[in-house]
Amino acid sequence: MLPLPVLYGERVGVRGGRAHGVSVETCPPTPGLHPTVQSDLSPQARRGAPNRQARPASNQSFCNVGVLVLLLLATSPALAAPKLFESTQVTPSGEYTFGIEGPAVDRDGNLFVVNLGRPGTIGRLAPEAASSEPFAELPQGSVGNAIRIDRDGTMYIADYKKHNIFAIEKNTTTPRAIFHSDLMSQPNDITLAHDGTLYASDPNWKARSGKIWRIAKAADGSWQGAAMTAPRAMGTTNGIDLSPDGRTLYVGESDSGEIWSYAIDGDALINARLVKSFEPNTIDGLRTDVGGRLLVARILKGAIAVLAPDGHVTREIQLKGKEPTNLAFGGSDGKTVFVSQRQGGFIESFRSDQEGREHCLQQDRC
Repeated sequence: MLPLPVLYGERVGVRGGRAHGVSVETCPPTPGLHPTVQSDLSPQARRGAPNRQARPASNQSFCNVGVLVLLLLATSPALAAPKLFESTQVTPSGEYTFGIEGPAVDRDGNLFVVNLGRPGTIGRLAPEAASSEPFAELPQGSVGNAIRIDRDGTMYIADYKKHNIFAIEKNTTTPRAIFHSDLMSQPNDITLAHDGTLYASDPNWKARSGKIWRIAKAADGSWQGAAMTAPRAMGTTNGIDLSPDGRTLYVGESDSGEIWSYAIDGDALINARLVKSFEPNTIDGLRTDVGGRLLVARILKGAIAVLAPDGHVTREIQLKGKEPTNLAFGGSDGKTVFVSQRQGGFIESFRSDQEGREHCLQQDRC
């Protein structure tokens, strides 16, 4: 068998986010033979006469042709980087329950999502994997609704059924309750600040009201939390995240479809500002990127809305499923957005042009 050129590159896909460079290793020239295909034939053979003096085709000739073909393939649109903001389904339909939620990505690129197969579980999607695998189970009766992961690899899970916050240390799978309050209605979603403080949304669906909790480590190492005061009565608080500088908290209220921002002053939320009003009951989880934009899951609308900090909608990304519940940034560069889909129980993803705030935080750059 003649030696062929070898391409060195990485798999092209929505998941990765690397620069897919290609280099070529060619075969060494064969001594004494001219490196062109035509010269491998005698003049008689080229005229159609019997080729009694034809020389065998050289390795170099085949290599040159192979190199040209492979370089053309490498530069074709099919192998180009995926287009921005075009979503594709990543995992099979039906993997997760109707309660699929809380996507979060660790520093190693693993995606974690709650309720794999049945309530109370956490699934793991490894980088480049096509299906999820079981990762952990919460104690009996507890059901997760949100996950966040800090720079040390500790995973935090909001248990909306039993009013707990669980932690799973890196390289372990056993959840440990770090905070509980009977005064909580849930919690629903959580976000992490640079100093490790957790903020949790806590909707009361029946009363169509809500709160935000601040939960942080005390000097003795225990976790302490309290509902934050706010300058206005909140609706059903749901999606939640911080601005890149950590000074502003964004809160989505599902019943009204409104997204509000607040300045943080210790245990108080101040300077309430209405960022954007959507139709009632059409927003769920949200995330911020390093540019300060908000990405909002438009449940029942089948889209992710991209908002400037002033509330202006700059883009709507159409999804494969119609009921996105939440999203998370991942990939090697933090620009791959994973979306949990209630309709169909699967994960889809698309590429963004900005790194996620939380990914930047995990890398200790924000």
